[in-house]
Amino acid sequence: MLKPSRKAWFALVAVLDIACHAGGQPVQSQDINHRQGIPRRYLEKSLQHLVRSGLLQGVRGPRGGYRLALERRRITVGAILRAVQEMEEEGTHDTLPDSALGQMVVRPLWDDMQDALMKRLEAVSIDDLCLLARREGLFPEAGHGIDFTI
Repeated sequence: MLKPSRKAWFALVAVLDIACHAGGQPVQSQDINHRQGIPRRYLEKSLQHLVRSGLLQGVRGPRGGYRLALERRRITVGAILRAVQEMEEEGTHDTLPDSALGQMVVRPLWDDMQDALMKRLEAVSIDDLCLLARREGLFPEAGHGIDFTI
């Protein structure tokens, strides 16, 4: 019943892709699009909003792209979802009915559930998810396949 919006899902996957492919060069959006299949119309808008939110850093130029603005362990799933929620709420208004029963009984229940969920999501970092992705074999270990022999 409670599931993330498409924008939230895509933003989380994009940040995780950037974190797992972090290296000397920024990660380009077309590479994220190619690897993850995120539609460009969602991807660019989400990435730009995450830059404005201070979670990503945009790098201009022909070899530009995106990199994390903070260490992986300092970016939480909750922070990403809050940033996307702000983006989704821009220009919208609360359209829920304003009955006394809804305001005094249902809304507090819903708010409590959301608070509990966000508390859990704040405990999960992008670093945690990168480690899980590596354990699942989705990304090579850091340094795997790199040869420093001269």
